[in-house]
Amino acid sequence: MTLEFAKRCATTAQQSGWRNTHRVIVIASFTLCLLHFLFCLFHHIFHPLLFSSLLFIMDGKVFNTGLLLLATIFVAKLIHTFLIPKSNKRLPPIVKSPLPLLGGLLRFLNGPIVLLREEYPKLGAVFTLTLFHKNITFLIGPEVSAHFFKASESDLSQQEVYQFNVPTFGPGVVFDVDYSVRQEQFRFFTESLRVNKLKGYVDQMVTEAEDYFSKWGSSGEVDLKYELEHLIILTASRCLLGREVRDKLFDDVSALFHDLDNGMLPISVLLPYLPIPAHRRRDQARKKLAEIFASIIASRRSTGKSENDMLQCFIDSKYKDGRPTTDSEVTGLLIAALFAGQHTSSITSTWTGAYLLSHQKYLSAVVEEQKTLIEKHGNRVDHDILAEMDALYRCIKEALRLHPPLIMLLRSSHSDFSVTTRDGKEYDIPKGHIVATSPAFANRLPYIFKNPDSYDPDRFAVGREEDKAAGAFSYISFGGGRHGCLGEPFAYLQIKAIWSHLLRNFELELISPFPEIDWNAMVVGVKGKVMVRYKRRDLSVN
Repeated sequence: MTLEFAKRCATTAQQSGWRNTHRVIVIASFTLCLLHFLFCLFHHIFHPLLFSSLLFIMDGKVFNTGLLLLATIFVAKLIHTFLIPKSNKRLPPIVKSPLPLLGGLLRFLNGPIVLLREEYPKLGAVFTLTLFHKNITFLIGPEVSAHFFKASESDLSQQEVYQFNVPTFGPGVVFDVDYSVRQEQFRFFTESLRVNKLKGYVDQMVTEAEDYFSKWGSSGEVDLKYELEHLIILTASRCLLGREVRDKLFDDVSALFHDLDNGMLPISVLLPYLPIPAHRRRDQARKKLAEIFASIIASRRSTGKSENDMLQCFIDSKYKDGRPTTDSEVTGLLIAALFAGQHTSSITSTWTGAYLLSHQKYLSAVVEEQKTLIEKHGNRVDHDILAEMDALYRCIKEALRLHPPLIMLLRSSHSDFSVTTRDGKEYDIPKGHIVATSPAFANRLPYIFKNPDSYDPDRFAVGREEDKAAGAFSYISFGGGRHGCLGEPFAYLQIKAIWSHLLRNFELELISPFPEIDWNAMVVGVKGKVMVRYKRRDLSVN
């Protein structure tokens, strides 16, 4: 009977494909417990004299427990060695740590970019970090990250890894719905960012920039980071949230979004519903925003008024089955849009300014470009004129390459897949792994970008085009593939509108040290103030 039970355990282990000793020990323990019972029965009934000398030396419980432990380890080893087939998978190398349980977590919390800088030279483009019961496999470089960007949602999913956004965005939107509904909601975003819509948004962006900078004096000193952050939220309020918010409710809504933003902490990724003050303020702000937008939506629907903003697009959107969006969905989609765009635009516009004011060559190039456009079009700025600003575009793109606000992109693997590195090594990534890639690290790979740590916008010019050197995913500041950033055109237009106005109307000088990176922020940005001295001017075309 015991032998039959042991055979069944071994057969189960073999058929289930278990791969490690820990699981096999469970089988062996069940087997040996039964053996131990029979062993004790035999000892006490049939052969008491045989064991009396041993029991005299040590306590019977200690002896039996020790015997059971040794036997369990021995049988487990036998089962693992002889009964369980060896894995044929070519698994990625694992990041070594002196602390098996906490080491990986401590290194990750110390900074994923630091980890990548240390392990990429040793382990290559594909490696796995163990965090407690989770495995995070990094794919670094376009050769191995292509599947990351092109895989279907059923293979590599966003939903599980971005669940921490649900309390902020709200129920029923983005990562709180299944993929089919999420795709329809992304269609709403796409329709709100079509060229005909963007042209109207640009007019609003230009107006906001003109109004904001008209309040500057003839000369002075400002914190460029603060100024651009404030202007970006004003512009986003007008283009995304609507005229009602921008004209009458800006201060209230801005404060509520501030509470939402501050409710997104590193601990929120792991415990998004932890009852801490920041989360309570986040939840209260989300509730008040829902009430504000419900009132605005009701007013628009009752009066029949239509505005050129993203809010109106979401109000008018319908699912494939004909169902209109609810007030709660409209609010959640607006919050998601603002979170996706506000930080990216304000951070990138600040880095663009810091680099331009530190590199006279490129500052002169974008100023000359503005002179050319003024000579051609006068002082008018619209969507099509912004599209002609190639030099400024390259300067913004290079700032984004060096400082992408999202340093990590994540997916959850629902199926096994394989990747091949540029030097021909093949690895199998198992189902259940969290898969990660890093724009901040991949954008500085030296075999793709020459002198990768230097600011060189000309690397994107015709003839060089380093962003295409190794294929479609050489440059991934805005992601790519199935989940590329829908707001990329909006972001470039917004930053161009701001900087074209600054370049045409002010002489600027960076008077503080070149800024450092704020690695502690959820969205990695600029650390400290970026002090600039300005002097008003009219750009001459002569």
